[in-house]
Amino acid sequence: MSYGDPNNPYGAPQGQQPQQPGYGYPQDQGQAPGYGYPQAPPVSPYGGPAAPTTMPGSVSAARVMMWVIVGLQVVGVALFAFGAAALNAAKDDESLKDNTAFQDLVGDSTGLIWGYVVFGLAWLVFAAVLATKFKNGGNGARITILVFAIITAVLGIYPFVIVGLVHTVLAILVAVFVGNANGKAWFNRPRY
Repeated sequence: MSYGDPNNPYGAPQGQQPQQPGYGYPQDQGQAPGYGYPQAPPVSPYGGPAAPTTMPGSVSAARVMMWVIVGLQVVGVALFAFGAAALNAAKDDESLKDNTAFQDLVGDSTGLIWGYVVFGLAWLVFAAVLATKFKNGGNGARITILVFAIITAVLGIYPFVIVGLVHTVLAILVAVFVGNANGKAWFNRPRY
């Protein structure tokens, strides 16, 4: 192959058009746009991709859903406490003391409803603590939130079927959003 051969890859370029202003290599910069290697993504000092600096949208949505669960717990605890107090008042009512079937029902269910109130209050406090851990919590907080969401979803299905449907849906979404790659990256980010 000779120097003037058009098929020679090492030969002089054949038939180039003259440069237009604004095209080709810029005169004042050392590199033309679109040439060279693409810019690499930022890398953390520990290797791998850089950790997120702001909370991803899915994790933020999971935090909001946790606060909604806390609000629903407040409403549920208030309703159960009101119901248990009303049953205690009806139990002490003189006009209903002769009705033994009512007394048997009230006597057995009042303690159970107060148990639901105590359990709901404890679950409410636990949910509020976990909702505050989204900003600074580590991988342990992420795993605890996942377990909490799964148990909440199961409890929303079994004892509280109709009322617990909203809890179940929110808990499943929290588990999905915290358990995905964005959630893992957010909770495993290095803290300086």
